[in-house]
Amino acid sequence: MGDTMDTQQSLAVLTGASSGIGLELAKQFAQHGFELLLCADSDRIRSVSEEFTRSGKQASFVQADLAKPEGVRELYETVQARRVAPEVLAVNAGIGIGDAFLNRPWEDALQLLQLNVISSVHLTRLIVPNMVARRRGRVLFTASIAGIMPTPFEAVYGASKAFLLSFSASLREELKGTGVTVTALMPGPTETNFFHRAGLDDTKVGKQEKDDPADVARQAFEATMAGKDRVIAASLKTKLLGSAARFMPEALKAKLHRDMSQPGSA
Repeated sequence: MGDTMDTQQSLAVLTGASSGIGLELAKQFAQHGFELLLCADSDRIRSVSEEFTRSGKQASFVQADLAKPEGVRELYETVQARRVAPEVLAVNAGIGIGDAFLNRPWEDALQLLQLNVISSVHLTRLIVPNMVARRRGRVLFTASIAGIMPTPFEAVYGASKAFLLSFSASLREELKGTGVTVTALMPGPTETNFFHRAGLDDTKVGKQEKDDPADVARQAFEATMAGKDRVIAASLKTKLLGSAARFMPEALKAKLHRDMSQPGSA
């Protein structure tokens, strides 16, 4: 790639883009004139891409399981074949698992870590060097306000988001002066399929009113394009919770989260 790239095209690569926050992020970038390269492991990613195309947007897709190294490689090779360094890399794919850590099979935790942590770092390491070579680009990681507190009954999930927050802040500092910015998105509970897939339907957090993913995505887009380091999205309640958590003792935050996420708490 390197100097032979067409640097005028604005390509946004988005993972986990078949539903939820990822799909709403794709809508934001499409509305602002970006060409989309969408990735998800679900069959739905094809119809999502086709719907964007029918509406007059430029969109293509890769159906790949990013929890596996070959899935990450497949997406990267598709980007390489475009000969266009992305303007934006939105690392959004992720899963959660509820219940006590010792109650879940090791394979569940391993899959979460592979997708939320390993694939995020791997994809970043593959794609960001081309952004740096062009001296322009924006990276967005979907973390969570769960990353700034202990998360009993979501222990591995919360730890994975804490990792992403630390990684994004560290990478941002390392990339200063390169023209590439890094932004961490920190949503609170959002109305997506996340809680059902994580087995949290019978918890307080699973039942409570949640933020609109469209609002989360809009705020994430604005923060990314402004080059901000992080954004807590989307409602005032979520922003207040994120701000208050900075001053709470860890033991108190752990107890509050337990009350929300313990099985049967609904």
